[in-house]
Amino acid sequence: MSQTLPEGVDAARDAAAAWLVRLNRPTVGEADWLAFDAWLDESEIHRRAYDEALALWSEFDAASAEITHALEVREVRTNAPPRPGVDRRWTIVGGLAAAALVVAVLPWGDLTAPTTTYATAKGERRVVTLADGTRIDLNAGSRITVKLGSTTRRVTMDDAEAVFDVAKDAQRPFLITAGDRMVRVVGTQFNVRRRDGVQSVTVRRGIVEVAPAKGAAGRRYRLVVGQRLDHIEGDGVSTLRAVQPDEAMSWRSGRLIYRNEPLANVVADLNRYTAQPVRVADARAGHIPFSGVLVAQDGAAAVRSLTLLAPITSTSSADGILLRAK
Repeated sequence: MSQTLPEGVDAARDAAAAWLVRLNRPTVGEADWLAFDAWLDESEIHRRAYDEALALWSEFDAASAEITHALEVREVRTNAPPRPGVDRRWTIVGGLAAAALVVAVLPWGDLTAPTTTYATAKGERRVVTLADGTRIDLNAGSRITVKLGSTTRRVTMDDAEAVFDVAKDAQRPFLITAGDRMVRVVGTQFNVRRRDGVQSVTVRRGIVEVAPAKGAAGRRYRLVVGQRLDHIEGDGVSTLRAVQPDEAMSWRSGRLIYRNEPLANVVADLNRYTAQPVRVADARAGHIPFSGVLVAQDGAAAVRSLTLLAPITSTSSADGILLRAK
């Protein structure tokens, strides 16, 4: 027995496919993004249809090797009617590919572009300049992968923190996957932090879009200068607040500046510098707000300063340093 789809789903899927292609056009601008946001806000069906189209396109991208091989042996068939029983989702994928070919944005260059991994050890910072002119300041204990394609520039963040100064290129949006969130920009400067399943994005210049990644719950945000978004992976809710961007990026000069930051986040940062692992004893201690400045280069000294500035005590053992609330 076939399942009855909610009214308007097919039209929403077709529109989602069209939006996916439109937003990858070389001429995409702010008006396009505003119109897209308005379309998404019209209904939950629109949002789910776009998430489905984006997920299918990701599957299409993941199959790059097979697709490239199929093209080489000329096994790709065009203008063939859908076969009985074929899932409509794959018809959408075919429509996306065809539309992309029409507007000359089919990312074959993206499919075959090389992937480069950049990593830093504990206590090490590194500056990377990509081929497009983008500068990435990588904090200690970080790992990212970069893929520069002909239509998109993609970064995947593992446990990492980095300041991105993205070279403006309207034809190639810059996409960062950090856990269950996707960050999208064209040209701007911002800080992305992903530590222990907690993410934050802070904007210093330009506009940054943060949206749920494939299969994740939550809403889409557009951040402007001086805004920070915090998110716990797996949670459908994110928080937005005003901050001083330079403070979020102060780690580049060896200082860690905090304003009412949960102790658990501070500890996650310190573990990128200390020889001994630092832990909080319980959730109560982890939620203690901390404000102050710590010197990142000397992890042990930073822990000592932390115990002087916050209502906590520290105990050292063979397993590391344990912080408890007073």
